[in-house]
Amino acid sequence: MKHSLVTAALAATLLWLAAPSGHLMAQAMPAGADSSAVPRMPDGHPDLSGVWWRGADVGGRPANAPAGRGGGAPAAGRGGRGAAQQPTTFASLYNPEALAKAKTLSDKDDPSLGCASTAFGTLNVSMFDVGAVAQIVQTPKFVIMLTETYHSFQIIPFDGRPHRADMPPSNRGDAIGHWEGDTFVVDKTNFNDTSWISAEGRVSFHSDALHIVERYHRVDKNTLEIEATLNDPKVLTKPWVDPKQTLVLAPFDQILQLDCSGGEAQSLVEAAAKQGSGAK
Repeated sequence: MKHSLVTAALAATLLWLAAPSGHLMAQAMPAGADSSAVPRMPDGHPDLSGVWWRGADVGGRPANAPAGRGGGAPAAGRGGRGAAQQPTTFASLYNPEALAKAKTLSDKDDPSLGCASTAFGTLNVSMFDVGAVAQIVQTPKFVIMLTETYHSFQIIPFDGRPHRADMPPSNRGDAIGHWEGDTFVVDKTNFNDTSWISAEGRVSFHSDALHIVERYHRVDKNTLEIEATLNDPKVLTKPWVDPKQTLVLAPFDQILQLDCSGGEAQSLVEAAAKQGSGAK
């Protein structure tokens, strides 16, 4: 599936909007105590709060990335631009009917070109969406995940309440959480069938039966590990297990507001349409 043109356009747009120099304008995180200590809430649960990334923004240089944590472009093998192809992706598990449908789609059909959020995330981290930076704010009853790109969010209660019955299906689904020891487990259901799992022309549609389970574990003060399993019995032959993602605490304490409008994305839509026409 060709997506180089749209990928380049999106990368250029995001780099312009979210250059690391902009992040460095945010208040720097104060030097903490022992980096091995996991911050905890008054109830004893780990505090997942912070701005998380892989050491650099999309297409940017590291912004004072902690020593030994790496930087530059997103890690290879985890869905980053220019990364090695993963051995298994969501779309690689399509059943025959879904595979036939996928062959009819291309860059121009990517919902994110119209500023729509993905159902999961292009870099295989759901709170990144189509970016590479996100923020978690934790309260006694909620874990709130703020996505920098498209300025979206998800409020995840962990006080024992069930999934909401009054919420219409959405791109990001309905999320509830609970703690298993020091691991925060998030259960997501009630997705619509109009978003894709990822973006940038990577055909990855799903059905309204999509079910995502994520596990967040703060290993130490500066490290967050995330595991996820995506199941969609209508289009997949078996659940897709996302490889473990390792994020680090960023050296700034606020994400930027990166808005998106249909007008800004129109040139990307037109470029994708032209590329699709030329391929036929």
